[in-house]
Order: sequence, then structure tokens, then C-alpha cells
Amino acid sequence: MLKKLDKLIIQAFLGPFILTFVVVVFILLTQYLLKYVDDFVGKNLGFSVFAELIFYFSLNMVPLALPLAILLSSLMTFGNLGEHFELTAIKSSGISLIRVLFPISFFVVLFMISSFFFNDIIVPKANLKAFSLLYDIRQKKPALDIREGVFYNGIPGYSIKVAKKFSDGKTLKDVIIYNHTSGNGNTDVIVADSGLMYMFNHEQYLALELFNGNSYTEYFSRNSNPLYPRQFIINGFKKTKMVFSLASFGLNRTPQELFAGNRLMKNIERLQKDADSLVIERNKVIRDIPLNVRSFTIYNVVADSSDRGKIPVGLQKKYLRRDTFNIHERKVILNRAVSIARSIKTYSETTFDRIDYLKREALVNEIEKYNKYTLAVTCFIMFLIGAPLGSIIRKGGLGFPVLISIVFFILYFVISNIGSKWAKESIISVLTGVWAANFILLPVGVFFLIQAKNDSRLLEFNILGFFKRIIGKFFKKKE
Repeated sequence: MLKKLDKLIIQAFLGPFILTFVVVVFILLTQYLLKYVDDFVGKNLGFSVFAELIFYFSLNMVPLALPLAILLSSLMTFGNLGEHFELTAIKSSGISLIRVLFPISFFVVLFMISSFFFNDIIVPKANLKAFSLLYDIRQKKPALDIREGVFYNGIPGYSIKVAKKFSDGKTLKDVIIYNHTSGNGNTDVIVADSGLMYMFNHEQYLALELFNGNSYTEYFSRNSNPLYPRQFIINGFKKTKMVFSLASFGLNRTPQELFAGNRLMKNIERLQKDADSLVIERNKVIRDIPLNVRSFTIYNVVADSSDRGKIPVGLQKKYLRRDTFNIHERKVILNRAVSIARSIKTYSETTFDRIDYLKREALVNEIEKYNKYTLAVTCFIMFLIGAPLGSIIRKGGLGFPVLISIVFFILYFVISNIGSKWAKESIISVLTGVWAANFILLPVGVFFLIQAKNDSRLLEFNILGFFKRIIGKFFKKKE
């Protein structure tokens, strides 16, 4: 009976989980890609580039989508069981809620472990490929778009203007082309009555067939008369053809190794190693401060300010023991002292800024490392909230469970972001900041589990009786 019940519970859970997981990944992916819409417009990237980018970013969304999908699917599963009184029938047969939760708990633990290794191994590689591709997309020129009445400068070395562009996208009227490849300004111009534009060789080249026009060329000749240094050549034509390379419009791939230094592309081992290196470098900078400040000494002030030239090192102390200086020496010494004081101030400001930067970067790496653990543990905590809460509210479907899931997910997201921000600012420790959301939501899940186990309502909780039971058990064990 229990084996059949386990199969029933698992089947009831897996269907909503797969559905909600796909929907959540899609929603998170859409929200994430909306930030980069302006980088995609007008670049004629093609389906394969978009598919590759979406695939990599989808892998990036998996660790974040798993907790929300588990929360929503567990709410739907036990809400449906409670709504159809199946959960009541199971409990009436003597099977506890904890036992009912056991088969799904096994799957959730597997998801939790898988999420951790996925976030540590797969996500950094996916981020490396995704963000390197995104950088190349940003650097790509917009697709060829010659408009009416506007000079188009997208083709290197040429400026093209057409008075009219017909609906077929190929036929042109009144074409003007300035050739700037020689670097001599507007000295080479082609004017044509009409033209035909098309691409060939897999859109790697653009061909312009021009009809009924003239080419005007102005150039300098060394052998010509100095009074007439310029020469003009006019060539008329009924038909001519120009070919432009579109290699600059292609998507050039940057070596991925250039992006490997970002923390999003690192696993736990590299994050910890980088954090330790930053701490070591910060401690070294702090240790070097007294030595570097000591280099600005009064000996240098006196030696550099003497109007008699540099004072030998052996005579510097003897020179400093002088009781009086003339007016010129005092003025020079004071000016030099002010200059060195400013140098010390500048050095101190830059050094302390670097110390703060190294400290912050070390904390950021630590936070990124621990986030891989917290996201995995969040899977189990969301299940601990969703399953008991679903059995209490007894509402299936997508309406009420979606609302509850969004509330808890936003709560988790806000607490997690605040904790991480405070940890970066050293207001709280890194461990406290990254685990704050889990520490707060875990008691909520335990509370829902106790309420569901006792068949209590959502807010029906006898605090006094709860503590009395705990105290009573404590003294009973003592006796």
C-alpha cells in the first residue's frame, strides 16, 4: 500500500514540477534578456546565434528557477490532494503527513545536490560562453540599412546617399557615392541616375550596379604646373558596377579566455583562491604603508632644498643639527615640505582606496562562493514551506499557489539581496549575509510543518501550549 501511495504522490508531484520549472525558466530568461534587447536590434544575427545565447542563459537560470519551481509544484500538489480530500483519506488510514512527504523529500534532496554541482560546474562554463557571445553581439555593426535622403557610412571608407529606395529593397534612384578610401577628403565622387543593390556569396559582399552617371576625381600631381596643382577627371558611364566587402558586418568571435577572470565564470575553488589572493595582497599593501611613508623624510627635504647642491648622506644629520637657517633656506625647505606633504596625502588616499577595493573584491568572491551553497539549500527550504502550506490551504490549480509562491520568492530575493549588500559593505559578516534568507525562512517552514501535522489552521497556533509541551518533555526526561 505504501509503495502504491509513494508512486501516487511522486506522479502527482513530477507533472506540476516539470511544467512549473519550464515556465519559471522561461519567465526568468525573458526578464533577463529584456535588458539586452537594444543590443540585438537591427543586427541581423540569425536564428542560430539567438538559439545559442538563449541556451547558455537558460543554463544560467536553472539554479535560480529550481527553488521557485519546487515551491510552486509542492503547493499545487498538496493543494490538489487536500482539495479533493485525498490527503484526508491518507491521514485517516493512519499514515502521517511526514510519511507522505518522504518520497518527494527524496527527490528534493536529489534536486538540491544536483543544483549545487550544476551551479559549480556547468553554470560558470555557460556564463563564459554566454557573456563572450553577448560581447561579440554588442560589438557587431548593425545590418546594412541604406535609407532615403540620408548618408550611410556603415561601409568603411564610403558614404552612400540615395534619393529614393523602391519597395523591392533593391532598386535605387539618384545615387551619390563618396569614396574616402584615399584619405584625401571628398575628392572622388560618383553620381548616378539609378542603381540596383544586391548581396551575393552568402551575403559577404554588396554589389551596386549604377546606370547613367558620372564619376568625378580630383587629385594632386607632382609633375603639374605649381600654379595648377590639382587635376580633375570626369568619366561618364551608362553602366558600372561596384563591389563592397561586408566582412566588417560579420560576428567576430573574441577568445573566451579574455572573459575568464570574471567571478561569474569561476567555480568554488577558483573563487576561494582569488579571495585568498586578494586578502594576501591587501595585507601586503597595509604592511608597506609605513615603509613607503617613511621614504618621505626630512633628510630629503633638506638635501633637495639646499642651494649649495645635494648634501652627502654622511653630512645630512650634521646639517639637520643646525639651529638657524637663512631666509632663502627656510623658504626652500618649507616649499619642499609642503610638496612632500601633498605627495604623502595623495599616496595615502590612493592606497586606502586600493585597500577598500581589495577588501570589497575579496568579499564579493566570498559571497559568490557561498551563494552556490545557499541556492541549493533553498530548494529544500522552499519544499518545507510549500508542501505543508499546500496541505493547509487545500487549494490546487495555478491561481492561489502562484500568488503564494511569488510572495515567498520575493521575500527570499529581497532578504538575500539586502544580506549580500550589507556583507559587501562589511556591516555584517559574509556568512550572516548570504544565509540570512535561509535562516529566516527555515523557521517559517518548520512552523507550517507543525501546523499541517497537527491539522491546524494557518494562524491557529498556541504559543503558550507549545512552550508548555517543550518544558513538560524536558522535566519528564529529567525525572
